[in-house]
Amino acid sequence: MRVLITGGTGFIGQALAKALKERGDEVLILSRRAADNPQIVTTLAQIQQPVDAVVNLAGAGIVDKRWTPERKQLLRDSRIKTTAELLQWIEQQPQRPSVLVSGSAIGYYGSQSSQALDEQAKPVNGFTHQLCADWEAEALKATDLGLRVCLIRTGVVLGSGGALNKMLPPFRLGLGGPVASGQQWMSWIHLDDEVRAIIWLLDNPALQGAFNLTAPEPVTNAEFSATLGKELHRPAFFTLPGFVLKLLLGEASELLVQGQRVVPAQLQASGFEFRYPVLQQALKQILT
Repeated sequence: MRVLITGGTGFIGQALAKALKERGDEVLILSRRAADNPQIVTTLAQIQQPVDAVVNLAGAGIVDKRWTPERKQLLRDSRIKTTAELLQWIEQQPQRPSVLVSGSAIGYYGSQSSQALDEQAKPVNGFTHQLCADWEAEALKATDLGLRVCLIRTGVVLGSGGALNKMLPPFRLGLGGPVASGQQWMSWIHLDDEVRAIIWLLDNPALQGAFNLTAPEPVTNAEFSATLGKELHRPAFFTLPGFVLKLLLGEASELLVQGQRVVPAQLQASGFEFRYPVLQQALKQILT
């Protein structure tokens, strides 16, 4: 299979490309970063051969900076505009791919409390919901072009890099601990399971629609902090007050302070089996 990955030089994209290559697939990567690598292109016009599948992971980091009006527009353009350009390219191809697996996030549901959220849950309106909903709506237009579309609502991805790398320094110094109350839910997934789930969706032609890519056992932020501290053999009692995050990140701090309890109902119903369903098991594998 020949697979095009947009955002393929990112944290998830690199791991996905590696896994696809290891099983014998051919991979093309669309990235803003120019590289002396024939598998990486910076424009869709550079792609000369047909592709069988597309995985759309492009998008600026959601909590990298404060959500100024300019940042919000960048977050939208890097997802929705990029997806629209991708679909325009697909429409022009004499031989179109058969499937599009397109990125989204659990932010689709908005900030909610302890209610378990499967793919049928009603969202709460807000910036993250509207961002994800518009992103998904753009991707779903590919169905009119004859493609099967899977939307992946991803939680916090844990692996050697990404979000965990930002958390580790204070925890390793014994200065880690819960954020705000610690009672907000964290819906996480091991990087290996994220990659395996994407490949599962690529390989199973009966699957389409929205899929929560989160482990089946979400935890509270306090539970996460205690488990991470235990695996590092460090105390984890220092609370990071919510107002500090508010000062640092502004509106974007809601993603860390409020949380969501998301479960992968559709993915499990399809027969997918998680390799790392439990947080302690996942962290142990990453940290050893």
